[in-house]
Amino acid sequence: MNKLPRRALLAGATLLATPGILRAQSNWPERPVRLVVPFTPGGSTDILARAMGAELQEAFGQPFVVENRAGAGGTLGSEIVARAAPDGYTIMMGHIGTLAVNPALYRNLSFDTVTSFAPIVLVANVANILAVNTRKLPITNVQELIARAKANPGAITYGSGGNGSAAHTAVVAFCLATGIELTHVPYRGTGPMMNDLIAGQIDMTMTGGPPILPPVRSGLLRAIGVSSLQRLSSAADIPTLDEQGVTGFDAVQWYGLVAPAGTPRPIIDRINAASARALQGEKLKPRLAAEGADAAPGTPEQFRDMIIAERTRWGDVIRRANVTND
Repeated sequence: MNKLPRRALLAGATLLATPGILRAQSNWPERPVRLVVPFTPGGSTDILARAMGAELQEAFGQPFVVENRAGAGGTLGSEIVARAAPDGYTIMMGHIGTLAVNPALYRNLSFDTVTSFAPIVLVANVANILAVNTRKLPITNVQELIARAKANPGAITYGSGGNGSAAHTAVVAFCLATGIELTHVPYRGTGPMMNDLIAGQIDMTMTGGPPILPPVRSGLLRAIGVSSLQRLSSAADIPTLDEQGVTGFDAVQWYGLVAPAGTPRPIIDRINAASARALQGEKLKPRLAAEGADAAPGTPEQFRDMIIAERTRWGDVIRRANVTND
């Protein structure tokens, strides 16, 4: 009896397995999906993930369970997702820090933010808002901040969600643009940082709208500038840094869903389509806009190109400022 070549046997096995694989993809999701947030609760990433998770749960009829896996500037949660089975049951809300900044900040990552993930969809662009605790820093505009910082180098403290976080890199870019020196106080997440800023333990921050606009609107903090080139429609009274003399300053956070590399394209496309419908819908789009987030869905390929471009841009900032993860 002749034996079939090994290659033919493998090809036959693949053909037999294909209908099962296709059924699994077409029936996805048949159980809850894990939505990893690589930061503590309370920050922009967490807020946006929970909003998107609720929309996707409604679209697919299965829970999208938010799982906060904080640590090492988002690298721990990212590693969990990079190593997860590429079956559509683990996705992550990534952002500028985890996908674009960390490759320059962490020299020995066990994953690559382009090749280890399958981009799904860009969720939103979020302008950073420079806000101060006026009990600690009684100023009203950016030029007053710059003058005070130049008169007292390093005396003003600013908080962030950790080394390499979006808030950290935004302030680093601001310092490079203005020639001032501020003292960084990193926290284990935006939520704890905001608590200390409101309590007066630190002087200021420059972070995304979702966690910062509520205390600004309630009078607990004062917003003195927006990091985008245009004012926010939801907070049109806050001038941009560009308007206040920091010409051309543009440091916007962005957030998007990714899955482990190798996740079947039909599943990627289904999440992309459902996300785009939700982000352009009457319920979520105005909610995001009210929090300073601009819904920005596109194709997975567009999101991949953005990640690559932003890695180059922010890697240069990290190197110029000699930022480390210490």
